[in-house]
Amino acid sequence: MPVPIRHPHRWPTTVAEAEALQEQLKGLVSLTSPDSAVVRTVAGLDVAYAPDQDRVAGAVVVLDAVTLEVVDQGVSVGRVAFPYVPGLFAFREVPALLKALEQLSVTPDLMICDGHGLAHPRRFGLACHLGVLTGIPTIGVGKTPLVGRWDPPGRRRGEWSPLRDGDQVVGQVLRTRDDVKPVFVSVGHLMDLEAARDQVLAQTPRYRLPEAIRYADQLCRSALVTSSRGQS
Repeated sequence: MPVPIRHPHRWPTTVAEAEALQEQLKGLVSLTSPDSAVVRTVAGLDVAYAPDQDRVAGAVVVLDAVTLEVVDQGVSVGRVAFPYVPGLFAFREVPALLKALEQLSVTPDLMICDGHGLAHPRRFGLACHLGVLTGIPTIGVGKTPLVGRWDPPGRRRGEWSPLRDGDQVVGQVLRTRDDVKPVFVSVGHLMDLEAARDQVLAQTPRYRLPEAIRYADQLCRSALVTSSRGQS
């Protein structure tokens, strides 16, 4: 069945409306993992943009949490509905990702987004937005930071350092491969930071990025190529 939307809202059309909505919704974010949560399936979510930045593809790929085999997927291609504004990327990307989630027959136990959660200027990044809308535990994993300062973590897989913004720890800088650039992990929703780190490590047995995100990246890029061919 399609992933339900727990907190639907009117989609903003201006920067002021979008920022106000982030401020409103961030109060719904939970930083606690459910006591009885068992993660059997993990979804990776990612988007890709056409060269003209006018079209966007959103993809979600669900993996078995243990075998990391694909069990479900969905993809959507559409027009970008919000301008490029730092800190407001979710309003460009969430609509396509929600349409991709609607195509699933499996509701994932955990979502890992290519983006940020609390590690955001208003503490409400893409992972927070999707987590609050769906009610699914969600983690943000960024390849580059959006906010904060940090010391480099140790060189070995599993070593980490806190990501701080002001006097608040908003994430962790995590080494997922020996001597490879770290990733930036932050809570999205229904998750504590230590659990988020452990889940990201469990999903990165071979590469820097979680397997589900890697699959989603391939799927949304492929969908854009197919869409472009259909328009030619």
